[in-house]
Amino acid sequence: ADEVFYVDIVASLYRREILLDQIAATARNLLVPFAVGGGVRTVEDFTRLFHHGADKVVINTGALGEPAIIDAAARVFGGQSVVLNVEAKRLPQGGWTCYSDCGRIPSGRNLLEWVKEAQERGVGEILLQSVDTDGRRRGFDVELISAVVDAVRIPVVAASGAGSLDHILDVAKQARPSGIAVASVLHYGQADIAQIKRHLKQNGVEVAL
Repeated sequence: ADEVFYVDIVASLYRREILLDQIAATARNLLVPFAVGGGVRTVEDFTRLFHHGADKVVINTGALGEPAIIDAAARVFGGQSVVLNVEAKRLPQGGWTCYSDCGRIPSGRNLLEWVKEAQERGVGEILLQSVDTDGRRRGFDVELISAVVDAVRIPVVAASGAGSLDHILDVAKQARPSGIAVASVLHYGQADIAQIKRHLKQNGVEVAL
């Protein structure tokens, strides 16, 4: 893997404390960039996560509630270490809105307006998830990912939808994200990262092997 995302997806929903001991134990075993999130609400939370081994901090719910935390964290730690996690849901009339608390609570924020605002506030990277496709393993929302990639200048990591090697190839070719996050295909042994990278490279996608 080129990067590991370690996100406690229900920490904000259940108002749970950040699992610092587990994060530190994981960090000791990694040699790639380590992005950690879940329950991040203050700049002090960023500090604690960096002290426990995180290279980047991922924030969603806390930033939707108080966007100024992005400005403060980027000013103190540098934008390259601040990752915005976006949980987007398609609207019946078209476009997308942003959700918080593990994709359960609508924020009312327009997706494209939010990612542009976050970029201007100093976010250095976006981890983009789709509430509609997450966990279903039926393919990515390519239209969603393409829209965000085209809207911002910062790296976008596409998540939510990988169920096969061809799903990953399709989103790489059609939406051109900076990275692709996978979970279920690894958890259930459908493929490993080496197989994914070989498949992409054999089909004309540039990857670091």
